[in-house]
Amino acid sequence: MTRSSHYDLQSLRVFIVVAELGSLTKAAERTCLTLSAVSKRMADLERSIDCTLMLRQPRGIELTAAGKGLLAHARQVVDRVNRMANEMSDYAAGVRGHVRVWANTSAIIQFLPHDVQAFLADNPSVKISLEERFSDAIVAAIRSGDADIGIFADNVLAPDIDKAAYRQDKLVLLVPKGHPLASLKEVAFADTLDFEYVGLTEGSSLLARLLDAAFNADRALKLRIQVSSFDGICRMIEHGLGIGILPEGAVRSDILAAGLRAIELTDAWAHRTLRIGTLSRDTLSPDALRLFDFMSGRTDG
Repeated sequence: MTRSSHYDLQSLRVFIVVAELGSLTKAAERTCLTLSAVSKRMADLERSIDCTLMLRQPRGIELTAAGKGLLAHARQVVDRVNRMANEMSDYAAGVRGHVRVWANTSAIIQFLPHDVQAFLADNPSVKISLEERFSDAIVAAIRSGDADIGIFADNVLAPDIDKAAYRQDKLVLLVPKGHPLASLKEVAFADTLDFEYVGLTEGSSLLARLLDAAFNADRALKLRIQVSSFDGICRMIEHGLGIGILPEGAVRSDILAAGLRAIELTDAWAHRTLRIGTLSRDTLSPDALRLFDFMSGRTDG
């Protein structure tokens, strides 16, 4: 029977390198170990779990099904240990509390730099780890405990999350110079659907909002290009590859200076509320609760 005490952390680290490089020799070079030491660690690891993890091929190694399974678990274990080490180092350096915050791109680009700076000015011994993710992933991270606090879009369902309003923002239509819509001051979303769009990749709450709005208008959203960032959307529009919808605060000043137009949308859904959420306010650490309360209801800026 396999026991967790048989797993050596350093061997798991070496195993990850071997799996990623597909070679014992390259792994030895990367880890500054001898080839025989790497081979012994892999053999000991296989012996400890009584299972073949990799097949030695002429051009390297190939993971078995068990090896692929172990790789997924090993990455999680090593990541958790690294996080633990970093947190303990923070405490040793005088950091009192550590709050893990996941937020969507809209919040990070428009509001969080100012708000985090303001909070840390009064709470210098608190460390905030901030990760940028899609809203669906943020809600999932809150549920799993990977995030203490999350900031996500209001069109993402989160019935089991303790949440409050964080900030409000406004979506605008961005069009290139000379576009047929460029002379308008405002426009309804339905009147833009004859044109090709640049949008975010699948999983984005903003893309979901646009697809839902197009569906409600009995029209199709003509997605010509999908990118992973607001900056990518701006650059594609700048080169005449389509039009796009993004938060007003994400439109760079140099984009407008180059002649692009940000046009107001008349649709009610173009005014959004970003939410801040946690699994339960009652279980937050004092520092995390202080941050949650500080961030809640900052709709007036």
